[in-house]
Amino acid sequence: MAVLKVKFTKTRRDKLAQVLWILNWISVVTGVLLFCLGLFLKVEINKREELMAGRDVQYVPNMLIAVGLLACAINFLGGKICYDCVDTNKFLRWKLIILPYIICTFFFTFCVLVGAVMCYSMHGELEEALNVGLSDALKFYKDTDTPGRCFLKRTVDMLQIHFQCCGNSGYKDWFQIQWISNRYLDMSQKEVVDRLRSNVEGKYLMDGVPFSCCNVNSPRPCIQQQINNNSAHFNYEHQTEELNLWMRGCRQALLEYYTHIMQSIGLTVLISCSLLLVQLSVLTGVRYLQTALENVLRQGDPDSESDGWLLENSLMETARTNLNIIKSLGKNNHIHTANNGDPNIDVPSTSKARYGPDNVPLKEVTESS
Repeated sequence: MAVLKVKFTKTRRDKLAQVLWILNWISVVTGVLLFCLGLFLKVEINKREELMAGRDVQYVPNMLIAVGLLACAINFLGGKICYDCVDTNKFLRWKLIILPYIICTFFFTFCVLVGAVMCYSMHGELEEALNVGLSDALKFYKDTDTPGRCFLKRTVDMLQIHFQCCGNSGYKDWFQIQWISNRYLDMSQKEVVDRLRSNVEGKYLMDGVPFSCCNVNSPRPCIQQQINNNSAHFNYEHQTEELNLWMRGCRQALLEYYTHIMQSIGLTVLISCSLLLVQLSVLTGVRYLQTALENVLRQGDPDSESDGWLLENSLMETARTNLNIIKSLGKNNHIHTANNGDPNIDVPSTSKARYGPDNVPLKEVTESS
């Protein structure tokens, strides 16, 4: 017995095909939007790829791009199918394609849900990648003469100026690394030599930061050296001079920036997922249209009424039928392998009649006799 059987007239079939055509084109626009958002996120990540290390975060934009392209292709095909299904003769072109189309559309809907979840689950991996990448960038800030690292000074300076941040977690991160190259240190000065010798690793550490950490809103000239020494500067108290340097770390600034982008994209994807009901309606409508038109072809009158359904038999009968089909395919494949792909070759029987005493084949017994 058919599941959810509905009777369709010629007018109702035409209206159903027109509505499905419109819904498919709405889904095409959604796919284009997802593709553009994924491309935008990929470009933004690639801009600062050298500041991200340890984890690959490209899978999210790649997923969005793939889902967007898949949505455009599937729904464009669905729109063409629904447009042609108004004419019964044109339906014959797509009769064998409709079922694979329904399966691909269901898979696409699942991919959209996965993409939305991935947008919101990227925060932890992005934070870890930024933490490792920024730490390495600060460490190699001084290596302006080293191939492969000479660009990091400019990258970090532009990052701190553009995002109004300083260091990885804060400006004090610069106190723990040597960010001035030895080529710019005057080794004839006793203070420089003593500072190098006082460090176990022989690094020139000081309580200073690069110029890009200076807060442009500060009412006084930027103090970027001897930051913790109040006596080194007139009318200065480093604990209260919050406007002198950017207080926020660059990891937090970048994380907030990318999180805002991801939340916007995730919200857009979820809005697209709210069209999940629309997509399921498309799947249901296409299935009804398929079965109704197949019944019209059986009757031979394109203007006659016809029944449409989701399943021709009950759920149990459908599952049993599909299981039997799978079993039969497995048996056919086994026979095909045994025949080495030649159906004209008979597979030797393994019955007892072909064996003589002591399980010796009859052919061998005859030759020995």
